[in-house]
Amino acid sequence: MSDQDIQIPTFDPFKDSEAEDAGPGTKDYVHVRIQQRNGRKCLTTIQGLRKDYNYNKILKDFKKEFCCNGTVVQDLELGQVIQLQGDQRKSVSQFLINAGLVKKDKIKIHGF
Repeated sequence: MSDQDIQIPTFDPFKDSEAEDAGPGTKDYVHVRIQQRNGRKCLTTIQGLRKDYNYNKILKDFKKEFCCNGTVVQDLELGQVIQLQGDQRKSVSQFLINAGLVKKDKIKIHGF
């Protein structure tokens, strides 16, 4: 038997990390924040969704589901940010998980 006939199995250490990037919302965290306006009024902001999603369709579903108004804002540093009226942090995170847009461990909820 010669040394050339032996086949050694190869192992790619980066194969697992490439497979994880294929799923929805796996690159970075999705940040759900609350911003206090004046008095009891507040805004919920969602940033970090994948760029290939249609933000206007997601916003339309949010508005129907939570009975609130909202908008998509273009920010120079953060990219597109969805803003919703009221404190919708828990319901937004639950909606994103149930719709399959983001995994549960990739959502960060900020606020009081």
